[in-house]
Amino acid sequence: MNTDMVIDIGRHALYVTLLVASPMLLFGLVIGVLIGLFQAVTQINEMTLVFVPKILAVSLAIVIFMPWMLRILISFATDILNRIGSM
Repeated sequence: MNTDMVIDIGRHALYVTLLVASPMLLFGLVIGVLIGLFQAVTQINEMTLVFVPKILAVSLAIVIFMPWMLRILISFATDILNRIGSM
């Protein structure tokens, strides 16, 4: 195993991590912005108002995108195991 292979595996691992985490982060971001706008318009400054909708949005994103995320993670794990097997 040379340094190019290690760097490639690390780069691919970071890419897969960002790819898998992005749907949950985007759902949380959108809901956070919408709740922030609602709070600004109605002048309700309750800090706990944001948590429940964000948790529900992230849970919904996990349910919707779980098959896709599993396919990405399984293909990454298969690639890593194949690289280990070829050494």
